[in-house]
Amino acid sequence: MTKICIADNHPVVLQGVKSYFKDSVFFDVSSLATNLESLLNILQNKNVDILILDIELDGISSIRDLKELTKDFPETKIVIFSAVSEKMYAPTAIKAGVKGYVEKKSSLKELENALKKIIDGGVVYSDDVRKQIDLLGRGKKKERLFKKLSTREIEVLRYLNDGKKNKEIAEILSLDEKTISTYKLRLLAKLNVTNFVDLLSKAKTLDII
Repeated sequence: MTKICIADNHPVVLQGVKSYFKDSVFFDVSSLATNLESLLNILQNKNVDILILDIELDGISSIRDLKELTKDFPETKIVIFSAVSEKMYAPTAIKAGVKGYVEKKSSLKELENALKKIIDGGVVYSDDVRKQIDLLGRGKKKERLFKKLSTREIEVLRYLNDGKKNKEIAEILSLDEKTISTYKLRLLAKLNVTNFVDLLSKAKTLDII
């Protein structure tokens, strides 16, 4: 039976997903985590086949943390189950080694079907995300611009598009506010624009946000 760990800030989600799988002949929810510290303790001491993870779990600040999880626990397949828009994070999450992305507006049956596909070796994400990922592998000018951006720069860009200020982004990513300003300048240069409005407009044209 496939061993599952659910990592989420909200008890109602933890208990709801656990309850859904309680009679499953395929999956066994063997552990629950409410923050990154407890999750790491579980992964280090228990056999976990699939991790159902909310990207907003307490202690996770960026895609870099996902990369560390996939690197440190390669035998555990990670599927993101989050209220955060798939379009915002899925492309970089998939690149980081995550095996699937399911939005919380989906039904638990859809989550179950995604887990089955992942167990069979598949990677689960929507057609819109597939198109975004395809952009990364093409050679046209606009796709090359996308490839110029680092994971961190894309994160900063998406937070800016979400209306967050430099100080807020710095706190979320545990960075200095001046560092966020530096990322903004790099983004302007890499996307060849001179102001914030044009930056967001071009990013939308490239399907980055």
